[in-house]
Amino acid sequence: MSSHAIDPSAPIAGTDAAAQHFKLWFYAAVLRVLTSAVDRFASWEPLFERFPFLGDYNNELSMSGIGGVEAGEAPAQWVRTVRAWEATVERHLPLRALAGAAALDADAIALLMTIGLPDEDPRFGEVFDLLQGEIGMKRPTAGLLASWWGGSEGAPARTHLRQLHELGVIQPLNHAGPRSESAFQVPASIWDAARGDTHAEPAAGVRYTAPGELTPIDALIAGDDLRRSLERIPALVGAGECDAVIVRGPRHNSRGTIAGALAHALGRGVVECRGVDDERWRTLGPLATLLHALPLLRLEVAPGEAATVARLRGCDAPLAIVLGRHGGVTGPAVERAIALASDPPDPAARQRHWIAACDDVPLEDLDRVADRFRLSAGNIRRAARRARAGARLAGRSAIAVADVQAAARALSREALDTLATQVTAPADWQHVAVPPHTRREIGELERRCRVRERLAAAVGPALAPQLTCGVRALLSGPSGVGKSLVARALATSLQMDLYVVNIAAILNKYVGETEKNLNELFARAEELDVMLLLDEGDALLTARTSVSSATDRYANFETNFLLQRIESFDGILVITTNAAERIDSAFQRRLDIVIEFTAPEPPERLAIWDGHLPSRHDVPYALLAEVATRCVMTGGQIRNAVLHAGALAVDDGTGVTAAHLHAAVEREYRKAGAMCPIGALVRA
Repeated sequence: MSSHAIDPSAPIAGTDAAAQHFKLWFYAAVLRVLTSAVDRFASWEPLFERFPFLGDYNNELSMSGIGGVEAGEAPAQWVRTVRAWEATVERHLPLRALAGAAALDADAIALLMTIGLPDEDPRFGEVFDLLQGEIGMKRPTAGLLASWWGGSEGAPARTHLRQLHELGVIQPLNHAGPRSESAFQVPASIWDAARGDTHAEPAAGVRYTAPGELTPIDALIAGDDLRRSLERIPALVGAGECDAVIVRGPRHNSRGTIAGALAHALGRGVVECRGVDDERWRTLGPLATLLHALPLLRLEVAPGEAATVARLRGCDAPLAIVLGRHGGVTGPAVERAIALASDPPDPAARQRHWIAACDDVPLEDLDRVADRFRLSAGNIRRAARRARAGARLAGRSAIAVADVQAAARALSREALDTLATQVTAPADWQHVAVPPHTRREIGELERRCRVRERLAAAVGPALAPQLTCGVRALLSGPSGVGKSLVARALATSLQMDLYVVNIAAILNKYVGETEKNLNELFARAEELDVMLLLDEGDALLTARTSVSSATDRYANFETNFLLQRIESFDGILVITTNAAERIDSAFQRRLDIVIEFTAPEPPERLAIWDGHLPSRHDVPYALLAEVATRCVMTGGQIRNAVLHAGALAVDDGTGVTAAHLHAAVEREYRKAGAMCPIGALVRA
């Protein structure tokens, strides 16, 4: 603390009020040390001779109007003067707010400040060390504090220590001796906030945002209903009818921004942490009070689970909780909670997000970008930052659609690579050779994907609320008939990234972990609007069985969860299988489109051969037609045959010839254990 005279009777306005208030309570603790430490010495002179800095503090106190430490009632008189000073200040005073929120009396605040003295002036550590004898402790112990705060001057120190410890504003230091020798310290985040200091990261894993950095309600890119709800909440808080606000929605979708807008309406900042199982949560309440902030808790709750949230101690603001669409929250903290939904933005809102995120950098073809990239609000801003950098790197003054696509793809890789694998090989509809009726069904699937956001407006009020933007399709049929190729061609046509689900990474032998992995996969795909391909999906969608063991029961739990999660999925999911009979019938009812693939007929086989062979080859068309007619092969077998024929041609240094083709076809039949139906051919 600065060494100059202080006057607790002179109020200080403005931003210095919190610092002045802290200083007054700091001197209350100093006064307690002085009046208590003199008992260790015969008089003031030996004390000041041993610790000259205490004499300096005494001189400052003497000049304050209290009369120095000579007066026996000095500590009580000082507190009365501080209380009178507080009454003249309307601004937020951290220690006053904490005392009110946690019902702390003057002795408790003075004890808290005494524990923190070495953090403000390390020389007090030497005083405590001397006064506590030979235990070698430069922090005040429970025994020393109990001797200073006896029953005649208020509540016993042990009661206050327990109260402060439960509040989370003091921490006991590890000590193997008697409880009376246990020392205490004030967490750095609490001490700094009490001083009136603000930091972007008060403690590890805790983030503070000042009121001026928050988005006001009227500037939110949100629906009118949500804004009106936010505007009404402050009045409900003031009336004691709301203790918590729960904001649900996808990650990176303005959930924290919505909570921040509420804090702004309450005239507060935001202090946030994740989870309720560590010291950060324990101190969140008093820290929020000291910082005059709204406490924000971010939770990740798995489907079917619920997080229990206790009421925050020492908090004078409602609790904001941010979590996803699934999972629950219970406990005393949410008994009077208001729930708000942060829904994914529609195309019009996405345009506003892109304009705001791109700032003054023009975005080419805004309509197309907003319609094509169905990203969450936060991911739009993250993608915009990357796209701006990509445009600058290319030397362009405007952001192109390609920049946005590259940025969105980078976000997808970061979020999905551990659970799914991106398919980088594009495909075109001209490569898909299927019968006409199958082609029509595929066309219906593509159409459904293109209108998925507008479909709710085309149905009645009984159906519209049940719809999501999800499209779920099952492609069933034998191996090699083009199911995966159709998924690739669909993604290419829709200009979406396609990810194949990594089933090995999803399945887990531990109970509940498979469901968590599946939910994480679907949630990330929804946020980034990528298409998922569940190849050989019967491995996950198997029919439920009668329960004869715990294994059967948990397997059925997984199936039930997957049923519900597929139904609520907000993206495009394509499932392929060659064993449709193994899939639970309940999945069939939840699928929007089911397409049955059959082995290709001669016209389709000829089209597949023609599409797979190089444009310049030496295979006579008549032979190719004969092979397509007589050789009953799937698209996958034709692909393998063309690859083998191509390898033979490269090795021979020629184009693909009839002999190469014949050898490749015979090889496929040998692999299948069958006789090739075409005879020997004259080698070209």
